[in-house]
Amino acid sequence: MRPISVDLLSQRLLADRQSQPGTAINRLLYECLRLAIHDGSLPAASRLPPSRDLAEQLGISRNTVMYAYEQLNTEGYVRGLTGSGTYVAERIPDLPLLPRNSRGDAPAARRTASLLSVRGRKVVDGALAHARQWGAFLPGVPDITQAPHGKLARITARLARSLPPSTLSYSAGGGYPPLHSSLSVYLRQARSVVCEPSQIIVTEGVHQAIDLITRVLGDPGDKAWVEEPGYWGTRSVLGVNGIGLVPMPVDSAGMCPAGDPPRFAFVTPSHQYPLGAVMSMARRFDLISAAAHHNFWVVEDDYDSEFRFIGQPVPSLQGLIPNAPVIYVGTFSKTLYPGLRIAYMVVPSDVAMALRTAQSELYRGGHMLMQAALAEFINSGEYAAHIRKMRLIYEARRAYLIQLIEQWLGRGWIHEYDTGAGLHLVLALPNGSDDVAISDAAGALGVLVRPLSRYYLGSTKSSGLLLGFASVPQERMLEPFKLLVSCIQSNG
Repeated sequence: MRPISVDLLSQRLLADRQSQPGTAINRLLYECLRLAIHDGSLPAASRLPPSRDLAEQLGISRNTVMYAYEQLNTEGYVRGLTGSGTYVAERIPDLPLLPRNSRGDAPAARRTASLLSVRGRKVVDGALAHARQWGAFLPGVPDITQAPHGKLARITARLARSLPPSTLSYSAGGGYPPLHSSLSVYLRQARSVVCEPSQIIVTEGVHQAIDLITRVLGDPGDKAWVEEPGYWGTRSVLGVNGIGLVPMPVDSAGMCPAGDPPRFAFVTPSHQYPLGAVMSMARRFDLISAAAHHNFWVVEDDYDSEFRFIGQPVPSLQGLIPNAPVIYVGTFSKTLYPGLRIAYMVVPSDVAMALRTAQSELYRGGHMLMQAALAEFINSGEYAAHIRKMRLIYEARRAYLIQLIEQWLGRGWIHEYDTGAGLHLVLALPNGSDDVAISDAAGALGVLVRPLSRYYLGSTKSSGLLLGFASVPQERMLEPFKLLVSCIQSNG
């Protein structure tokens, strides 16, 4: 079989762009190349065109081609030889998709839908998780390269030789008890959280914490106040558990609750996600008082409060009133790295045992050895020192990104609710801007931003872009930012 020509590849790419108008071009090119490898149009061991040449011949950016090549390399379809080029692998993975001639047709789509449950379709159809989880300017991702891997590895290796075998078994007590003790001290000092170690439950990420809360403390048909706009991950977990979502608007003082009392209120009071507002003290007391009076739960997601660059840290909602009906949720994903998959909850004493039992029954928790290492890391003071170091790094990166915005776009582009905290900021676009189209265009060039409109449940939306600055050193910000500006200007 003759190797695929650039003209034929161009024809396939054009056809896919017409049949899949919402798909980024870098993804379409990757799929074209992968299918060409599987059908033999790109034979094993054949050399792919240099990325620059292919980009020129197809009339697309080199970054788009490089993304496709990198994804193929990651999945084992090609291999790069230094100084020689990129070659199709001798042995390629099996193709997990339908044949090309049936991909995307209506009968196939209907067959796929019929295999899913109603809630399964809801999750899949509403999925917003990005296919790529690293790069400029993906929001919510810390600088993983700065994580204290060496220190944690040395602690873990030493503990692996000394801890009892039970450390590597299932977790049945809500996590590693010494970590509960370490966290109770740290949270009291750093976040004004008032708790005993027995109130802490370690989970595999914030999503599991929310899932556990809603399964044990709520029933299908219950309602939850959620911020509008708000974090899509929370909405997805609530929706799949049958919890009705009641969007509550957000202003400069945080969520503005109104209407019938719910079963839950999910809030990000220290740094509202995604707009950045801080919930006022009056709103905090009103929310807690309403929860106590109407018997509902407030779930406080304190996802990145350690990183505040203006003023003093904002104390937690949980510690304002003794025995408040507040469940505090924190995570190591932003302070260390997301792949750790360790978060924690601080729950009222009267439901702590029930939640621990349910966690053991539903999820069979683990990571006990890493939890032991984290406990020692916190007790040694290294964790607090790492956070202080990263706060300075992120502050400098945020300041540089703001400088770029003002230099290339002008003043007034940063969202009015921004409070100088967290790992991202929101670029407010002019009225009428299509933030989804801008995000897609930027993604095709390898620049990863999120459209603000996707964070709204209702029909009234604002246009904007979420720009993460934490994982991008200053010296690597300019070029992707210039590409983003070009996308904004061409789609304005």
